[in-house]
Amino acid sequence: ACGWLLLVAALAWLLVAQAQMGASWRIGIDSARPTALVQHGLFARSRNPVFLAMRVALLGFFLVLPSAASAAVLVAGEILMQVQVRLEEEHLAALHGAAYADYCARVRRWL
Repeated sequence: ACGWLLLVAALAWLLVAQAQMGASWRIGIDSARPTALVQHGLFARSRNPVFLAMRVALLGFFLVLPSAASAAVLVAGEILMQVQVRLEEEHLAALHGAAYADYCARVRRWL
């Protein structure tokens, strides 16, 4: 039951976060198309609410279907998201400079 609750909560969180990104929503890093720095809504509480939702979803998936395979997916997802978040942070720091540094000082990476 806890796993299903996490999956549903993660889906809702993910949809809200993506909607709040608006035109800034991208998959991956696209240096050719600069975006605005989103700091409102869920982004006022977490610099990475989309990835946070994905982390919670992977944990929920593991709790719903506990196995070596789902544990491996959970661990691999965690590692890959940690790498991607740091790459995106470098990109945003280069793109937004002091505004991003101020945002990082106010808002934690996860929660």
